[in-house]
Amino acid sequence: MSQELLQTPLHALHVEEGAKMVPFAGYDMPVQYKLGVKKEHLHTRDAAGLFDVSHMGQLRLRGNGAAAFLESLVPVDIVGLAQGNQRYAFFTNEQGGIIDDLMVANMGDHLFVVVNAACKDQDIAHIQKHLPEDVALEVIDDRALLALQGPKAVDVLKRFNAEVAEMVFMDVKTLNILGVECVVSRSGYTGEDGYEISVPSTHAAELAIKLTAENEVEWIGLGARDSLRLECGLCLYGHDLDTTTTPVEASLLWGIQKVRRKGGEREGGFPGADIILSQIETKDVARKRVGLVGQTKAPVREGAELFDADGNKVGVVTSGTAGPNAGKPVSMAYVTTELSALAVKSSPKFAVKSCL
Repeated sequence: MSQELLQTPLHALHVEEGAKMVPFAGYDMPVQYKLGVKKEHLHTRDAAGLFDVSHMGQLRLRGNGAAAFLESLVPVDIVGLAQGNQRYAFFTNEQGGIIDDLMVANMGDHLFVVVNAACKDQDIAHIQKHLPEDVALEVIDDRALLALQGPKAVDVLKRFNAEVAEMVFMDVKTLNILGVECVVSRSGYTGEDGYEISVPSTHAAELAIKLTAENEVEWIGLGARDSLRLECGLCLYGHDLDTTTTPVEASLLWGIQKVRRKGGEREGGFPGADIILSQIETKDVARKRVGLVGQTKAPVREGAELFDADGNKVGVVTSGTAGPNAGKPVSMAYVTTELSALAVKSSPKFAVKSCL
C-alpha cells in the first residue's frame, strides 16, 4: 500500500496555479507550472522566481555547547561561524562518506539548520543519537520555506523590507515581513542572487501571493530548480553525493576550512576524519566529481556510463539535463582521478554509453 503524500502549507496554492504535481521526498510537490521547465529556468536567470521548498527540514540547536556539538559531526568550522552568518556543511560517517549536506546559520542564541527533505528523518535521528545534555534540538514544524531567486530578487524583496538590500551572500537576519517574523538568508540553490525565507506556515500563502503579484516574479517548480542547480555545478544529495562518497572525491574541499584540517586549531574530531584528512593531504582518491558539457543536443542522463578511447569504463554520470542558458546539455559525473582535469574541447578524453 502506498504511503499518503505529505503536503506543504502552499499545496492548495500550487494546485490553484495549475502546477503539475509529482511525488518528491514523501511530498506532493510542483514540478512545473504553466510556463514549463525551460521558461521557468530562463525567467529565474533573467528576473526572479519563487520556489516552495517547505519540504526541507528546519531545525534549531540551543545551548552553550551547540556549535561545538554540531562541529563534532561535520568537517566544517561551526565554532568560528559569526552571528548573522550561514555556512554550507555536510554530515559524514566513519568511512568518510557524506550522510547529508546542510546549511547552518548562527542566530546568536541558537543555530538554525536546514537539511534535505529526503534525509531529514535520518538527520534528526543522527543528531539525537549524539546529542549532549547541554544542547537541545528543536524540530521546526510550523514554518514554511520559500526561495526567491534571480537577479531581481533584491529589488522585489526590498519592497517588503528594505534591510534585505544591505545583506550580502550568506548573511542571515530575523526580519519583519508583512507583519510577521521571518528568518531570511541571502543564499539559494540556483547560482543566482536571492533569498531563502523561513515564514510561519499560517502566513506562507499570503507572502507567496504577494511576492508572485510582483511583475518580476513567477512560480518555479522542481524541474527548473534541478536544471538551475546543475547548470551552476551544485550537488543534489542522493545523486551527486551519498554515503559512499567522501568530500574529497566530491570536490568539496572548499567546504572544509583550514581550522578543521591537519595542523588546524581544531583538527579532525568528526566522523571519518582520519580518512578525509588523509585524502586531503595525499590527494589519493580513485575518482573525482567533474562537470561535463554535451557535444550533441541530447542530454546525458544519470546512470550513463563513461568510457575512454580504448573502451575502458572510466566513470558514470550522476546528474544530467539540458542547459537552457548554457545552450548545451550539462551533466555531473565521477571519473577516474587521472581524467578529472579540464578536458580540451578538440580532444575529448572519454565517450558516453547510455545504460537507461
